[in-house]
Amino acid sequence: MAVPRPAHGCGSGALLGRFGVLLQALLALCAFSTLMLKRFKEPKEERRPWRIWFYDTSKQAIGALFIHFANIFLSDLTEEDPCSLYLINFILDATLGMLLIWLGVKVVSWIVQHQKYTYLVFGEYGDPPQAAAWIGQCILYLLIMVFEKTAISLVLLIPGWTKLQQILLSYIPNPQLELVLVMLVVPFIVNAIMFWVVDSLIMRKYYKQKDSLDINGSIETPRARRTEESQVLLSPDMDFEQSESDQDTSGLQGMNQKMKQPSYQVVI
Repeated sequence: MAVPRPAHGCGSGALLGRFGVLLQALLALCAFSTLMLKRFKEPKEERRPWRIWFYDTSKQAIGALFIHFANIFLSDLTEEDPCSLYLINFILDATLGMLLIWLGVKVVSWIVQHQKYTYLVFGEYGDPPQAAAWIGQCILYLLIMVFEKTAISLVLLIPGWTKLQQILLSYIPNPQLELVLVMLVVPFIVNAIMFWVVDSLIMRKYYKQKDSLDINGSIETPRARRTEESQVLLSPDMDFEQSESDQDTSGLQGMNQKMKQPSYQVVI
């Protein structure tokens, strides 16, 4: 009697096995190094201090961990190959999910600016930076991730994904090789792009424009500050020149009035 051929793909629980956990730790290290590289690629005049950089990137780390473990949980619910289902989730997160994240950041940023919640503006932590502002922004970003993952989960309910799941990795005979491809190679490439884009999205307003928010909620740009300082510095000279011009004008007007006055001759 012939021995039955094992089912194709990685088995149930492979994503949380010893080899799968090792791949996930390596993926986290590689993805985090992308953000390190991005910081050193920033111009020196726009480069963030380490504390601000940690505040910005940790929001992404928290959101990425949530998406990652949600994908693992959803993938283990199937009786089919969990690796292919994880890959489908990941591809949807990197395409449609990226659009939803962008939309969520834009909507949340508009709301907090409209309501003048200054410390909830992404990338703005106060001077000196406040941990409370970072916590509030982490909560907002996590809510955006929850919205994105919920929408992707609803998309997966559309019929047809099962057939795609069966043929997606059918050409890979080795389950461990499939696990490496699904948990390390593809996520590293896509995460590197996503982290770079999202980091630029949530730090652009504060660092590329270099605006600062005062306690009243108004935005004060360096150009406006330089304009005010130049007006203060130039105001004494301008007043002096203005007074001189006023004196000259009044003198000319006095001479013109004297010239226009009629002269009278007394005839005896």
